[in-house]
Amino acid sequence: MSAFRPFFMQTEAGRRFFIHHPCTTACKGAVLYVHPFAEEMNKSRRMAAMQARSLSETGYSVLQIDLYGCGDSEGDLRDARWEIWKQDLRLGLQWLREQHELPVTLWGLRLGALLALDFARDENFPFEKMLLWQPVHSGEAHLAQFLRLRLANAMISGKAKVSLQDLKQELASAGTLEIAGYELPYELAESMSRLKLEELGKPGVPHHWLETMPDAGSALPPASGRIASAWKSSGIPIRIHKAQGEPFWSTQEITDCPDLIAQTTGIFAA
Repeated sequence: MSAFRPFFMQTEAGRRFFIHHPCTTACKGAVLYVHPFAEEMNKSRRMAAMQARSLSETGYSVLQIDLYGCGDSEGDLRDARWEIWKQDLRLGLQWLREQHELPVTLWGLRLGALLALDFARDENFPFEKMLLWQPVHSGEAHLAQFLRLRLANAMISGKAKVSLQDLKQELASAGTLEIAGYELPYELAESMSRLKLEELGKPGVPHHWLETMPDAGSALPPASGRIASAWKSSGIPIRIHKAQGEPFWSTQEITDCPDLIAQTTGIFAA
């Protein structure tokens, strides 16, 4: 099993927590991992660590970062902003470049895929490829899904009935909204809601999109196919891979998806 090194890096807004998985064989490249949002991050930690170890054994140096207000990094989620998170990725990219003069891949999971793509669009940097695990199609829809956790909790506790629009108005007026133990800030929610996967591909960079489904022989969801077609029409190199497994980022118990790890490692080993 490959070794890994956890460490903190000081910034103006507190310390960021990193985990570095160094190459265990001749290094061919580097990978920067962008985690998903809220509880999906916790559900995905095991899969992310397993994939990072597999890539390090394939000859890739992998850097994981806990974004501001998330995981073991300092700060509160209520003070997090999309631009701060992109600054964190910039810090991670700079660290990788200082360690290795090697091509860099961005690897994002769920909302982290949107963040990785938005970051890549801003950066004048020749990324080797984009690795997208089950990317969120719409930041607005993902935000609505998160807000519905509050609606479900209200129903269970027998509180007065509220709507999604009520929650959005409360968030806008109060500035923050507590949802399932997370304090969501209005500014972050607004940034999330403006993002659409279809608009975020980076021309000239190969994109590997991995969809997890119970049966790898199933047809691709129509929305995913439509976005992939739009990217191709825009000249964005895109290949979709279907991996058999459960949605580990949202299952009740911590779940593994070996096929996803095998296919992802195969992309880098090819």
